[in-house]
Amino acid sequence: MTKTPVTVVGLGSMGSALAGAFLAAGHPTTVWNRTATKADPLVAQGALKAATAEEAVRASPLIIACLTTYEDTVAALDTATLTGRALVTLNSGSPAGARRMADWAAGKGARFLDGAVKNVPSAVGAPDTLLYYGGDKSVFDEHGDTLRVLGGDTVHLGEETDLAALYETAVGGTLLPALVGFFQGAALLRSRGLEAETLLPYATKWFEMIISVLPMYTKEIDSGDYSAPAASVDIFHAGAATDLELAEEGVDVGWQLPLHDLVRRAAEAGHGDRSIAVLTELLSVGAAGSSSTAKRP
Repeated sequence: MTKTPVTVVGLGSMGSALAGAFLAAGHPTTVWNRTATKADPLVAQGALKAATAEEAVRASPLIIACLTTYEDTVAALDTATLTGRALVTLNSGSPAGARRMADWAAGKGARFLDGAVKNVPSAVGAPDTLLYYGGDKSVFDEHGDTLRVLGGDTVHLGEETDLAALYETAVGGTLLPALVGFFQGAALLRSRGLEAETLLPYATKWFEMIISVLPMYTKEIDSGDYSAPAASVDIFHAGAATDLELAEEGVDVGWQLPLHDLVRRAAEAGHGDRSIAVLTELLSVGAAGSSSTAKRP
């Protein structure tokens, strides 16, 4: 069976992993990067190195762009002829950026699909690696088998071109707070001469607990009913003082202050006896401390 030719534009660590996965699966793969030497390891694996972006686009019906931002993608491909090509972007950016990218691609005559790789480069190609896409369903239907080379858990979210970026930013919002919380814990242990590695079994259990309660919280959020809390706003509000006492152990707790302020505002708005998930209402623009969608018993 003839494999679909693919072009990968952008050969950072993720782009190189994508190209490597296509090569391993037997797809004729053309690569292009502004720093041409980044293509050399892939050429050694059998990739074709294009001299220009135009040559790269001309080589394949399916173009995978993996640059840092949508703006970088536009800059790299602005002079290339994309008419009739399927363009898939796998970069960072906002939903608004994805919508602008879709408009630009349409102006260039390309069929557009925006996506996100929800894992690290070394996981590309694994059966359980998640990638999701939003945009032109005909591109996904035509090239779905090729795209699944990049990860076995491959999903089309819908025709709206910003859906992948929307979910990417929605999920990504958990990353930095979770990591900084872990890093604070590691700093606390190190202040007592203990190794960060000793935190792993307990932090892992804690993250597993957090995962286990997410279905409960999503049910509360979708229903707007926060009246039967497993953990109330008042509990978190009371715990803020304890969190701040960690400063006495030589740990900088300043990053937690905005979180404490959010909880304080929820308590002052009369949500103290409600589930901590009611913070969702405060985080919605225009909530003004309460929401008509948040039901009272």
